[in-house]
Amino acid sequence: MALSTFLFVTVESLPSGLLTLMAPDLGRSTSQIGLLVTGYAVVVLATSVPLAHWTRGIARRWVLSGCAGLAAVATLWAALAPTYEQLMAARLVTAVAQALFWVAVVPATIGLFRPAVRGKVMSRLAIGNSLAPVLGVPVGTWLAEHTSWRWTFVAVAALSLLVTVVVLTLFPTIAPSAGGASRAPHPSARRFGFLLVTTALVLTSAFGIITFVTQYAIDITGLTQADVPRLLLLQGAAGVLGAFTIGRFIDAHPVAVLLVALGLMTAAAGALWAFGEHPVPAVAALAVFGFSFSGVPPALTHRTMLVAPRSTNMAQAISSSVFNVGIAAGSGLGAALVAVVGVHAVPLASAAVAMLALLVALAEERFSPPLAGSR
Repeated sequence: MALSTFLFVTVESLPSGLLTLMAPDLGRSTSQIGLLVTGYAVVVLATSVPLAHWTRGIARRWVLSGCAGLAAVATLWAALAPTYEQLMAARLVTAVAQALFWVAVVPATIGLFRPAVRGKVMSRLAIGNSLAPVLGVPVGTWLAEHTSWRWTFVAVAALSLLVTVVVLTLFPTIAPSAGGASRAPHPSARRFGFLLVTTALVLTSAFGIITFVTQYAIDITGLTQADVPRLLLLQGAAGVLGAFTIGRFIDAHPVAVLLVALGLMTAAAGALWAFGEHPVPAVAALAVFGFSFSGVPPALTHRTMLVAPRSTNMAQAISSSVFNVGIAAGSGLGAALVAVVGVHAVPLASAAVAMLALLVALAEERFSPPLAGSR
């Protein structure tokens, strides 16, 4: 299942690494290529809750394998698309598959394990997310530089087909209601509301940087296109380290893990803006950003599974929609800043929004009863 999360994060993030290669080939600006991420997120936002409702009685094995299969077909279409418009359409179809995938994968996977280790399981599942920047995007960027960005999409389509076979072969056939994580142990509508606001803000902050990191590194830091795969590899490796690190603490300290990660994200984005013209501190800031952000999605998802006021499947669908509000807002805000002000403003805006996310997370703790056994 970590392989499947690796796949979908790679598919979603590819335009970020290929930004400066896709734009001239398609005759579009980098901000327009960035909108491939924005449009993708908007579709996930719009379809997550309806798809969760329509598939609530279908065994997760069939749902997850169907999502991977649809991603294989749509990603191959993207590779062959002759125009920007067709590429956008293919991306939107892939986004439908991802919308349902994220609804199903977390409750289905962690429900196979006992409650005391579900945070650790969540962090291990998130290693697939973190490996996407380490392997998926850098290797895809390297392949595109030596062939074409289209061959990168072909390779990802082949991986999607592999994931389809793996899920069909290995995942048990279990109805959603039969999973051990179908209901939260500490349901709280108040905490869930705070959590959704934090989620929207932190993803807005992160995806401003994630979407335009390639352009920022080249235009502001002075790196070359050949340096980009190594930069993404370093940032992703820090993310893998972060995912392993939070796995040690998330079950016992879910509150502290989230607050520390948000604080580090804020500091890293601010440092990237302040020292972006200097390669060493800029690269260090991106590494800290990768380390800290890798802990945020699993921490937020783990919290959702703890405090969901109703079914965790529906709560995950709502949370996934809000994730993509943040993704769309972050990539859209970044595109607007690049078009109007310049890419140098993106980390500053990201730092400000990350600070707001931290304040909302602190407010949740201030105005909500404590989670039993959590610090």
